[in-house]
Amino acid sequence: MAIKVIAQRREVKLGKNPGKKFVMRPDLYSPIQEKKVFSEASTHSGISAGVIKAAWDAAGEVIRTWATEGHSVPLPGLGTMRFGVRSKAVENLEDVKTNLITTRRIVFTPNVDVKDELKNTSIQITCLDEEGNVLKRVTSGDSLRDRWR
Repeated sequence: MAIKVIAQRREVKLGKNPGKKFVMRPDLYSPIQEKKVFSEASTHSGISAGVIKAAWDAAGEVIRTWATEGHSVPLPGLGTMRFGVRSKAVENLEDVKTNLITTRRIVFTPNVDVKDELKNTSIQITCLDEEGNVLKRVTSGDSLRDRWR
């Protein structure tokens, strides 16, 4: 298994050295249907997909409720999630208002096992020119992953 990344050459106008540079982005896969997730979990656990879905739906309700109350909620086997905000800063107390909040977001913190899995997964980079033509492919090896630690 490997994480696929695209490095495409494009014009970069910001920063100290503007010009044509290779910019990396994840090569996003197609979304997996919810039904397939429950089916696979059923196969691995011996519990029916319907029971897994009912339990997952109930857990989702609890997680959503607790997170919107301001709790950091554990997601067993994955990490924790909480809600956060991005906002504008102001100097004066009287200027603090809810309209300063620009974004409500979800903050996910993976657990150590998920971080280790990601750290130990190889990376495949496909380098493209401006038109999308493949220039070369690069795959990380164990020595490269050791440098990422």
